[in-house]
Formats: sequence, structure tokens, C-alpha cells
Amino acid sequence: MHRVLHCLLLLLALGLAGCGSAPPAHRPPEPTTPSSELGRDIAIHAMGLAGTPYRWGGNTPDSGFDCSGLIGYVYKNRAGVAPPRTVAQLAGFGQSVDAGDLRTGDLVIFGADPAWHAGIYVGEGRFVHAPSTGGTVRLDRLDNRYWARQPVRYRRP
Repeated sequence: MHRVLHCLLLLLALGLAGCGSAPPAHRPPEPTTPSSELGRDIAIHAMGLAGTPYRWGGNTPDSGFDCSGLIGYVYKNRAGVAPPRTVAQLAGFGQSVDAGDLRTGDLVIFGADPAWHAGIYVGEGRFVHAPSTGGTVRLDRLDNRYWARQPVRYRRP
């Protein structure tokens, strides 16, 4: 009988201890990064704008795009983020990323100091950008003869 009473008291104590513990803390969802579905959506949207005319200061498909206007338009419409408007400001936007850690949706910034051009990485060594007057938004490779010779850095908004 003594043993049964001891077991019942032990079970009661364990039960009460469980009732007195705090509920598990609610964890907010992990932030979405450009490597996720959002990054793919950003890349697809940017590629869908290929062929839009270049226009200095342009930031909509109707008016045309310059390189930072393209980035601002895509990020605002797909991620709800308003990046800085100039390439010089984009060069410090978000976090720096090593080339080996580059993910779809990251920014590609060309030029040392000052930065002078930018695009959106879309995977497989390619990026979308609005290159220059007379051109259109297009897809290029980072390893093509021209771009491979330029100083480049990568940013993750």
C-alpha cells in the first residue's frame, strides 16, 4: 500500500509540474530570403520584363527602366521592399554576399567605388539588367567577356 501511495503522489507531482510550466513560446516564421520561393518569383518577374526599353531615370514598364529603376520596380512589386533608388545606394543595401553564396534574387553590383551598374541574379550565372541607352532589359551571363572583367559585388536585400 505504501508503494502505491508513493507512486500516486509521484504521478500527482509530475502532473502538477506539467500544469505549472509555461506554454511553448510561439516562434515567428523565418524571414523569407531570396533563395526561397520569393527569390524565384523576383527572378521570374525580372526576366518577364526583358525587352522593356532602357530609359535613364525610368522605373516602370511603361516609361522604361534604368538599372536601379528595374530593381526597385521588381522588389517593390514582388517583395514589398523599396530599395534605394541609385546604384551607389544599392551598393550598401542589404547584406554583402560572397560569390559562392549567391542566390536567386540577390543583387549584382558592378564597379568598385563608385558602383555604376546593377542587376538581379536569376541563377545559373545569369542576371537581368537594364544596360544602357538604346538597349532593352535583358539577360546576361556574369562570365561573359565584358562583365567578367568588371569589379562585382553581391548584396542580399
